Amino acid sequence: MTTEKSFAGTTEVKEFPTGVDWINTSQPVSLKDLRGKIVILDFWTYCCINCMHIIPQLRILEKRFVEELVVLGIHSPKFPQEKETQNLRKAVLRLGIPHPVMNDRDFRVWRSYGLRSWPTLMFIDPQGKIMGIHEGEITAVGLGAVIKDMIAEFDQKGWVDRKPLPFQLERPELGPLSFPGKVLADEKSNRLFIADSNHHQIVVADLDGQVLSVAGSGDFGMLDGLFAEATFNAPQGMALVGQDLYVADNENHTIRKLDLVAKTVETVAGVGSQAFQHSDGGDALETALSSPWDLAHKDGMLYIAMAGFHQIWVLDLKKKKILPFAGSGAEGLGDGPLANAKMAQPSGLSIHGDIMYVADSETSSVRAVELRLDGFVRTIVGSDLFAFGDVDGMGEIVKLQHPLGVCSYQDILYLADTFNSKIKRVFPRTKSSMAYLGAGKPGKQDGPGALASFHEPGGLSAAHGKLYIADTNNHLIRVADLATSTVSTLEIKGLE
Repeated sequence: MTTEKSFAGTTEVKEFPTGVDWINTSQPVSLKDLRGKIVILDFWTYCCINCMHIIPQLRILEKRFVEELVVLGIHSPKFPQEKETQNLRKAVLRLGIPHPVMNDRDFRVWRSYGLRSWPTLMFIDPQGKIMGIHEGEITAVGLGAVIKDMIAEFDQKGWVDRKPLPFQLERPELGPLSFPGKVLADEKSNRLFIADSNHHQIVVADLDGQVLSVAGSGDFGMLDGLFAEATFNAPQGMALVGQDLYVADNENHTIRKLDLVAKTVETVAGVGSQAFQHSDGGDALETALSSPWDLAHKDGMLYIAMAGFHQIWVLDLKKKKILPFAGSGAEGLGDGPLANAKMAQPSGLSIHGDIMYVADSETSSVRAVELRLDGFVRTIVGSDLFAFGDVDGMGEIVKLQHPLGVCSYQDILYLADTFNSKIKRVFPRTKSSMAYLGAGKPGKQDGPGALASFHEPGGLSAAHGKLYIADTNNHLIRVADLATSTVSTLEIKGLE
């Protein structure tokens, strides 16, 4: 005779420490107060692409099991910038997290369970005992089936309490833009394209900030059609090809094409959901993608910073085929032939001649990719997944902190050193880097370069001697005059 295995846990969960900051709740959360609920502790850090992938899956489960399930984020930060509660609060809003989040800045909770990797999920039964731990990504479909069975068992035991819990979510900041991720300036047409990421729109303006049109209704989704009706989901990088603007529609895991004359939106790559394993590519509209973050175009080829795969992909715009171009898919920093090199969450692209520069965010590095089939990947600055900081200089002494944007302009490479809240100049020939704009602390002060301040800038583009900066956490577009190194804030005119 066999007995069906129970989901009930055997190890008592440890109560949370006191004196830590919480977000999305008016008071600290006690695990004791959550008895009667199935609890998932999500150990994460906001730089991590795999952690970002978990959030929408958990969001689905929170809606499906709203009475029986509680998710709590335990934010155990990788980078120094992520330790600060003000920065974490911005990330919670930017990522649309609908549950309480603890700032485990000193890894007190993480270390108490001997955890090893981000993300890690811990499952707690309604009596406060640990059922199990899962490392890595997981899907709402697979996990939802398990939670459904858990609820059935715990209901039979009389353990489930369906009373609502009064968490108080953070309110998003209101303004013309919301966490703009990338910006693209075009000298020829005198236009500025803004990925207004959390408004799920693409704003088309002139270089003085006067809005010309807006693509996207403002609702998140994946609907093609006229600008006013189309929907996006947290769009990021863009590339202009004639009168077509290509967009990395990040959380839809697709590439969209905006016809700027007809004012229509069309999906040209991806299936609308995340790929959970690497592939060799194929027909563009039949190949699942994973977190495309930035785009760059050359000779009919659209290069894609595929952050979720730790690779650079390429879309042949004529043949409508998409496939990996650089990177093995293994996460890390390793130079070599295109197929063998290692990257980690590439998030910014810029092409200069036959070289594509990559802001390789998780390795805090800048990489150079040769745009030929027998090309190589080489590191300009940066050295390892866990080598980061804010140190200028040459060679291995250089330290960056999670750069997201890069721009080559008039033979100078500009870098959004995102978590240092600085703009830096990088010199490929000497493998050196030096601070250019930003005081190094979050703020939104205009003025001379070293005195100006930003808050996690994510995108760069240049035109007519000016550097346009997507100052993401300030919800602003900043402009640096490259002749005077003076920073100003661009007024966006004609946007509600």
